[in-house]
Amino acid sequence: MSDPGPPIPAASLPLAARAPGKCIVFGEHAVVHGAPELVFAIDLETQVFVRPAETASLNHDPAAAASNPYFARALASAWADGSPLAVQTVSRIPRAAGLGSSAAFVAALTAALGAATGGIDRPTLARRSFEIERGAQGVGSPGDTTAVVGGGYLAINGGDGVPLWTVEDGPRRWEVRRVEDPGWIWVVAHSGIPRSTADAVRAVGTRLARPDGPRLLEEFRRVAEAGVRAVAREDRADTASLLARNQELLREVGVSHPRLEELIRAAAPAAEAAKLTGAGAGGSIVALPVPGQETDLVRRLARAGGLAFVVRPAPEGAGLLAAPGPR
Repeated sequence: MSDPGPPIPAASLPLAARAPGKCIVFGEHAVVHGAPELVFAIDLETQVFVRPAETASLNHDPAAAASNPYFARALASAWADGSPLAVQTVSRIPRAAGLGSSAAFVAALTAALGAATGGIDRPTLARRSFEIERGAQGVGSPGDTTAVVGGGYLAINGGDGVPLWTVEDGPRRWEVRRVEDPGWIWVVAHSGIPRSTADAVRAVGTRLARPDGPRLLEEFRRVAEAGVRAVAREDRADTASLLARNQELLREVGVSHPRLEELIRAAAPAAEAAKLTGAGAGGSIVALPVPGQETDLVRRLARAGGLAFVVRPAPEGAGLLAAPGPR
C-alpha cells in the first residue's frame, strides 16, 4: 500500500472540517457490481462546523438528528460520546446533483467526529464514511466517499496505480488506487432535475438481472478499464471516445434523462465528449472541453438551462479547517 495521505489529527470541540465533491468519469452503477470506476475529487466543497450543545441539531433543526439519515447514522456510528452536538453546514455542491453532496457532508462530519475522539487515519475514515452513506441509502459503492476522502483521481477495482486501501461490504470488495492527474480541466453542469441515488441503483440492478445483463456489465467493465488507462497516459482522444461509449451504455440501462441529453447536445460544439455523471435519471453531466473553449462550453450549457461549473481536481481530501466557523 502507498501512503494514503495524512491522518486527521486529534482536536477539541468546537472544530470545523471540510470535504470536496466528486465527479465520476467512468463506471458509475457498474462499480456497485464490482466493475472498475474512475472518479476524482472536485474543487467544490462542503464545510461543517461542530460544537457541543444542549440539544442535537443540524443547521438549527433539532428534528434532523432523527429525520436526516446521514446525520443520524454519523452520530450513531462515529460519536460514541453521545453528548448533543450542534452542526452547521456551508456547501457549494448542488444537492441531489450527482456531484457528491451527501458523501462530502458525511466525510467532513466523520472527519470532525474522528478528530474529536482522538484522531482517525484516512483508510478508516474512508471505510467509516462509506458505512454511514450506504446505511443511509441502503445501496451503493464506496466510490463517492473514497473520492472525497482521498482527493485527486482514484480508480476503484482497476488501474495500475499503487493501492491506497480496500473497502469491504459482505462478499464485495473494492480496491482503491491512485491515478496520476493528467492536468485537464473539466466542466460539470447540473440539469436541475433532482435524483435519488438509491432508486437509480436499484433500477440498474434490476436491468442487469435480465438475460443480457452480463453482456452489459462486461462492456461497462471494458470501457472503464480502458478509460482508466487512457486518462493515466493523458490520451484525450481515447478518453473522449470512451466517454461517449459509456454514455451509450448508461442510456441502455435506462439512467439517462431528456434534460441530460439536451445538455450533452448543447455541449457538443465546445466539448470533446460529455456524459452523465453520478446516478443519473437527472443530476449532472461532465464534459471534457475542447482546450481553450471552457468559457464557451459554460455559456452553451447555461443557455441550455444547466448550472455549469469549471472544475479541477481537488488534490486533498477531507480534513480539518484551521478554525471553527459559525456558531
